[in-house]
Amino acid sequence: MKKLHRNRLLGLVSLLILICLQAVGSSGSKPNFIVIFCDDMGYADIGPFGAKGYETPHLNRMASEGMIFTDFHVGRAVCSPSRSAIMTGSYPKRVSVNGNFSPTSKTGLNPEEFTIAEVLKQQDYATACFGKWHLGHEPEFLPPSQGFDEFYGLPYSHDMWDQHPENGSRYHFPVLPLYEGTRVINPALTVEDQEAHTRKLTERTVQFIEQNRTNPFFIYLPHPLPHVPLLMGPDFKGKTKRGAYGDVVEELDWSVGQILDALDTNGLRENTLVIFTSDNGPWLRYGDHGGSAGPLREGKGTHFEGGFRVPCVISWPGTIPSGTVNTQFAATLDLLPTFAALADTPLPPNRIIDGQDISLLLRGDEAPDYERTFFYYQGTNLSAVRHGKWKLIFPSSYTVWEKGNGGLPGQKRTRPTLPLSLFNLETDVGETTNVADQHPDIVTELQTIAANARQDLGDGKTAGANVRPLGNINR
Repeated sequence: MKKLHRNRLLGLVSLLILICLQAVGSSGSKPNFIVIFCDDMGYADIGPFGAKGYETPHLNRMASEGMIFTDFHVGRAVCSPSRSAIMTGSYPKRVSVNGNFSPTSKTGLNPEEFTIAEVLKQQDYATACFGKWHLGHEPEFLPPSQGFDEFYGLPYSHDMWDQHPENGSRYHFPVLPLYEGTRVINPALTVEDQEAHTRKLTERTVQFIEQNRTNPFFIYLPHPLPHVPLLMGPDFKGKTKRGAYGDVVEELDWSVGQILDALDTNGLRENTLVIFTSDNGPWLRYGDHGGSAGPLREGKGTHFEGGFRVPCVISWPGTIPSGTVNTQFAATLDLLPTFAALADTPLPPNRIIDGQDISLLLRGDEAPDYERTFFYYQGTNLSAVRHGKWKLIFPSSYTVWEKGNGGLPGQKRTRPTLPLSLFNLETDVGETTNVADQHPDIVTELQTIAANARQDLGDGKTAGANVRPLGNINR
């Protein structure tokens, strides 16, 4: 009887140990990371940043449970360079991604670079990319070659396609393919396929969460929208006062809700850091099919705040103080070093990482001043430099397009010229008043910083001292 009792006791102890191990596995000693990265969403395009004409209740929930960053920036105000910055923690110029990759490109993000996914794989994270990659479509450059266990989505923008439903594509590529890993599973997506795309990306994300609830994971969800053409599911079509743009954003918000619900259902909400942001500012040329930069000047493709400053909502219940507004400067460059610190994994060796660890900011601790230099690019030239509240823009011209409507882009353009201009972003976020004459000492200081940047990263056709090569299959 004693032996039987002892066996039952040992069995009960073993069961309790198993339950405890499962609980530890499901909560995880290391946090999960989900980055929801929209395309061409403007600063004022979601509820927490003042959107009008449609509702974003799930993003509102994220903001109320977490933190919004009001001074959050991307690496450059166009697609591929911006994506290289978030993946590598380095300025696009440093990794030689100076423009968008097209369907005929033989180049891409160098496989020798370390992406967020590869950094986290050092700690056995499961990794997935669902959505628009746009860092090279050759197998050597696709997500499975860059640290991701799974990839489902598009190799580049969904307007790089002759069947663009609104005005044709300047790339004249006959089809838009859908990939699973490095394999094309649908060589020619239809408009109907793309209308279902947000839902399918969301379903794949939820499925990955469920499959990996007992081990740490990183999900990169780069939505192809609200980049034109605007395509949404039937449940959202014609739903908002804002028209197609509002319909698309409401579906993206629905997607956020599905992901948050999946985390709740699987007991992972308090162990998962969720970030919602955009790759650059709004494509203002498309008028009612483009977004809004709100109080900021200009939009996508420019060196003004409307191109580089984007909405950012970060939620991590129990770690990030709820309902907080952070006004300190931060950037997509910071995600790689921040995730590495939180996962207790080393940064990539023998290379410059331009981002900073902002985990103290996320926790709401008394953090050191994160004031630092940040470089803005227009083309391959250094267009402006930011330090703290000051931003110096060098003499340049930029393009302003008339606004189109109904999905058609404006055709007329002007080329204003800007003199050497200094803006105090603390008091003039709209970059309306040039104060260079009042602060010659600040201008001189920022010109010195810019000179160092040109030596480090290069400018125009001049190569910088610390630039790493682009991936090229012809080498």
